[in-house]
Amino acid sequence: MQVHYDINNLPAFRNAVITIGTFDGVHMGHRQIIDKLKAEATAINGETVIITFHPHPRKVVSSTILGIRLINTLEEKLELLRGMGIDHVVIVPFTDAFANQPAMDYIEHFLVSKFHPHTIIIGYDHHFGRDRQGDYHLLDALAPRFGYRMQEIPKHVLETIAISSTRIREDLLGGRIDEASKLLGYEFFFTGTVVHGDKIGRKLGYPTANLKIGDEEKIVPGNGIYAVYARVEGETKKHGGMMSIGFRPTVDGRKRVIEVNIFDFDKEIYDQQLTVFVKKYLREEIKFSGLDALVEQIGKDKVASLEIL
Repeated sequence: MQVHYDINNLPAFRNAVITIGTFDGVHMGHRQIIDKLKAEATAINGETVIITFHPHPRKVVSSTILGIRLINTLEEKLELLRGMGIDHVVIVPFTDAFANQPAMDYIEHFLVSKFHPHTIIIGYDHHFGRDRQGDYHLLDALAPRFGYRMQEIPKHVLETIAISSTRIREDLLGGRIDEASKLLGYEFFFTGTVVHGDKIGRKLGYPTANLKIGDEEKIVPGNGIYAVYARVEGETKKHGGMMSIGFRPTVDGRKRVIEVNIFDFDKEIYDQQLTVFVKKYLREEIKFSGLDALVEQIGKDKVASLEIL
């Protein structure tokens, strides 16, 4: 898969079959569009092209940007698409100028001149250009003039995607990892940098990697204890482990932290990237009577994690 960041320096796509969207989550609902994209391209010996945006359009056009919670970072999205047999992904810088260009300019000077599409696959509710004046019907009306074909994504597919995206976010925040994984079609994962903590886990016999998430828009599961796999930057092996997300009420309760105890692992990995694959929610955070009770429960959590993993 080729990834293109410079929209003014794109290759000459062969019979480009394109679709446009954020594809946040790249979940099972999105697979229907991706499968259709690939089938159309195969039928005409063409190339699949996904056009997506960075930053998220809502961050640019919405007056309220608080509360954006993305299932995937851009890098995660590309990793997922790379495994699906897509030929090209084009990352379009989403700016005020891009959002406010006339709809005709968007079609003629962006879609047609840069992509020369053979087929455009979008939903009936797709809007673009200044005041969202452009839509499927405008593209369809101009198809004979510019020589592309239109394929509409059915309403029920779009509704499934929207519902799934909302449910995935709710399930992750609610600790319903099994439900989220079914909708995603893969285990939810995130990456953080291993930073120095207060070393309490080490003193208790369960050293942890404290993680700092670099992208503030990336959704993180709700507070609780989880069975996980963890992959260290530069490695292919996944290590079993358990993760705590929350305020550590037994210890201090002042700030929210993400801590991962990796089983049978003793390497120093400070400042490295750790990718965590969330397997299952174990229990909620509890304030224990003291450290002895906490250590006893951590031991039970490890046993439960090992059984799951």
